Amino acid sequence: SVGSPRKATVSRTTKETDITVTVDLDGRGATAIETPLPFLSHMVEQIGRHGGIDLTVLAKGDTHVDGHHTTEDLGIALGEALAAALGD
Repeated sequence: SVGSPRKATVSRTTKETDITVTVDLDGRGATAIETPLPFLSHMVEQIGRHGGIDLTVLAKGDTHVDGHHTTEDLGIALGEALAAALGD
């Protein structure tokens, strides 16, 4: 509804990852991104900064195998958080 905060937090835990994403669609592009993959952290930070979305991410994953699961599950959690913040 009009005037309601467009914010959401989503947590996703699997055998390979533990991820929490918080978005505020009406933010100012403030970000706090923590992943074990520097390039992934950088790219997600750009989404918040250039999209004007306040974005907080804490992601842990099985990067000793590779970055696939962390990247994939972060994408899923981010998409779910955006969808929840957008609402109807």
